[in-house]
Amino acid sequence: MIQQPFGRTGWQVPLLSFGAQRIVDEHHCTEEAAIDIVNTAIDRGITYFDTAPSYSDGQSEYRLGLALQDRRQQVKIATKTHDRTRDGSWRLLEASLQRLQTDYVDEWRLHNMVTFEELDRCFAEDGAVKALLEAQEQGLVKKLSISGHTNPQVLVEAIRRFDFDSALIALSALDHHIYSFAHEFVPLAREKGMGIIGMKVMALGKLGNWYEQALRYTLSLPISTSIVGMESMEQLEKNLAIAENFKPMTEQELLEFWKEIMHLATPQTLPWKAASWGGDSWYQRAL
Repeated sequence: MIQQPFGRTGWQVPLLSFGAQRIVDEHHCTEEAAIDIVNTAIDRGITYFDTAPSYSDGQSEYRLGLALQDRRQQVKIATKTHDRTRDGSWRLLEASLQRLQTDYVDEWRLHNMVTFEELDRCFAEDGAVKALLEAQEQGLVKKLSISGHTNPQVLVEAIRRFDFDSALIALSALDHHIYSFAHEFVPLAREKGMGIIGMKVMALGKLGNWYEQALRYTLSLPISTSIVGMESMEQLEKNLAIAENFKPMTEQELLEFWKEIMHLATPQTLPWKAASWGGDSWYQRAL
């Protein structure tokens, strides 16, 4: 599989990376299956894994930790804090390290930054950014990151305030047209030398009928890697088949793809950009 630079970090990451949110009971994936899927992914060249304490109350982290016990040095692990305070974030990190059975994570992310108010809380004197810096100073995390699904301008402001090493952002072919991270955020992130990770590739399954085109679209963007959630060996093989034989989309292919899917660009299809989850109107940006 193609390996690409992860921004200014000096890391190399595979074109396709592993979103571990779905290797849980909630998605009908057993513990045994989860361990097999993760190990097969590593065998095939996937070395970057994304998880979070909020994924099935920590089950995602726990299972990833089980799978990686003997392979920790072969992979990069990113986990997150959804708490906006210093103390709350520290508690989350301590629990994450225990579930992951490791004494450090390669990246620690501010999870799903939606509004400017949340961003201000994170940068307050007792905010989550203080925990990120303290944990990095103590060697418990290597790199610092941020993620966002909704408003690219919130993340633009975040990376103007602080030199995050990477960002995890919504980059499906549908996201391209509504509050577009590809248009509004990626150019500045590249200018700053950040690692850029795409997510929401299949728009929660709404692009399933265009599976190959959807994945090729995101992998064709000027990013470091893209995470895809995988809950079965069949899904892993399907994603690997596309990534291992990857060819960037041509402009003509992209235009034809957009023509077929544009009717899906609605708040119901993109609930992470709706005014309320699953609502019927678009998110209104805070000023």
